[in-house]
Amino acid sequence: MRTHEVADRAGVNAQTLRYYERRGLLAEPPRSPSGYRNYPVSALGLLRFVKRSQELGFTLAEVEDLLSLADGGPDSCDRARTLAETHVADLDRKIADLQRMRASLGELVATCERPRGDRSCPLLEAIDSSAPLAEVTR
Repeated sequence: MRTHEVADRAGVNAQTLRYYERRGLLAEPPRSPSGYRNYPVSALGLLRFVKRSQELGFTLAEVEDLLSLADGGPDSCDRARTLAETHVADLDRKIADLQRMRASLGELVATCERPRGDRSCPLLEAIDSSAPLAEVTR
């Protein structure tokens, strides 16, 4: 299959295929006599694996690890599980950070309900301040 056919069927663009080749995620395919890349059908499965991994939030470096684990071996499942558990812990930290940011912004927005004469804009003041947001919103 040519580049655009593989890209279309996998739901990526041609530049993504070339990037994955440069990164070593996707083997460089043989070329036709006219110089076109000629991808094997197996490239589709690999591209879908990469896309699904990214949809779960894995970085391309982690996807490389997952690809090597997908090749099999007795320790592959345990190593994949450890990688996933680490990723879940990272997601939990990011979610907690986002919840703190949301709470801080919510408190700042709530102060905008004060009568116009009794307020300046604490949201803009907090963003402009050099104090940590945790201190500004108290």
